[in-house]
Amino acid sequence: MSYVGPDFEPPQPRRPRRGPLTVALAALVPGALLGWLVYETVGGSGDDGGSGRATVRSSSPAASGAPSDDAKKPSASPDPTGTPSASAPAASGPLKGKVVVVDPGHNPGNFQHASEINRKVDIGTNSKECDTTGTSTNDGYTEARFTLDVAHRMRTLLEKQGATVKLTQDGDRPFGPCVDERARIGNQAKADAVVSIHADGSGAGNRGFHVILPGSVHAGAADTRAIVGPSRDLGEHVAGRFVAVTGSAPSNYIGDGSGLVTRKDLGGLNLSTVPKVFIECGNMRDSKDAALLTSGAWRQKAAQGISEGIVMFLRG
Repeated sequence: MSYVGPDFEPPQPRRPRRGPLTVALAALVPGALLGWLVYETVGGSGDDGGSGRATVRSSSPAASGAPSDDAKKPSASPDPTGTPSASAPAASGPLKGKVVVVDPGHNPGNFQHASEINRKVDIGTNSKECDTTGTSTNDGYTEARFTLDVAHRMRTLLEKQGATVKLTQDGDRPFGPCVDERARIGNQAKADAVVSIHADGSGAGNRGFHVILPGSVHAGAADTRAIVGPSRDLGEHVAGRFVAVTGSAPSNYIGDGSGLVTRKDLGGLNLSTVPKVFIECGNMRDSKDAALLTSGAWRQKAAQGISEGIVMFLRG
């Protein structure tokens, strides 16, 4: 998700990376962020995608089972009406009865629908463009392709846990949906959790992931006050499992090393009435992050880390 375009603001100035955490901080770190404490204590991960961190995952709540390197095909036939893609009937499991909405950011067809995605929509605090094209790696691997692939992998993992999974789009519509509709899909599904999948388009040298949390907004159609707390809980669980499973570090250019960022300018968060977060899985414009984002094996780890965070949140 590039910070240039609708629903996004320019990145904050790059801050120096935080030094190793001391043992005294352990009492201040939520249980879901144990992975970060381990990461900082051992001095950070290398570029091997997180190998050697199995001990952090000893209580991993979600199944793995990687699909092929290519994106999995949709489980349902494309719906020309644009109805959100629904999952197959939920299996029995710890998440039986739970509804999870996965929101793959952008849409591969947005490039061909500039006028439609530039249309302004109301996000409560102000108006923003319907959607953006997203970013891409320097070699042309698009954010929209990345987000859809990770969403497919997450759907498989979460369905194995018994959840009913809905996607806001599955490559089954020409563009969008707009940011207000993405929020509405989660609301109408009465989702227990919504996660919007993205990858950033910041400058080279800026690395790592960050999770975006909704700020407290009460303006126009936007009222996030009831979801700020549970969304933070969801975000902390997702971030904790993401670093534990992938070995990726929190962003070194936004979030002051915490990996968590609170924003009030995103329509998909402002208009949500159910717990929701965004995750920027890495920076497509950095060559080292791009090597991870374009790897099917790493995308499986990303999907697993996010899914495990959702499972932990929903199981309390």
